[in-house]
Amino acid sequence: MTTSGLGSSLAYLLSRADRSVNRALAAVLAGEEVTVEQWRIMRALADGHGDSMGVLAEAVLMPAPTLTKAVDRLIDRALVYRGPSMGDRRRVAVLVSDRGAELLARVDGAVAEHHRLIALAFGQERTEQLMRDLESLVEALDYAELRA
Repeated sequence: MTTSGLGSSLAYLLSRADRSVNRALAAVLAGEEVTVEQWRIMRALADGHGDSMGVLAEAVLMPAPTLTKAVDRLIDRALVYRGPSMGDRRRVAVLVSDRGAELLARVDGAVAEHHRLIALAFGQERTEQLMRDLESLVEALDYAELRA
């Protein structure tokens, strides 16, 4: 383990891992002309329930103005649309369109293959453990933030 310089920073190492994983994922999605961020938006909406922009922004880790631009681009391509919220018809939700669901179905295999290649390179058990550890880290930091 590196103990000096940038390599000693958890934030740096997480950013580096994020960059490597997302660069490979972007290559997988490029054939459908979809960015990683757009894929995350559609994947978050895939349950068909729709989300408000605020809920969606939190789910996909994007600031609201950036999310609005990304959603607008997806609307231009008829991959998502704005409509009434299922829980409250007075509220507006973003929903995945049939065309967007078809695109997700086409890329699901490629995204799964991307994940498989990561697991092959890093080891299946280590990959699963890393995912659990990252979830635990996020939960611990969220909890600590609430207590502060």
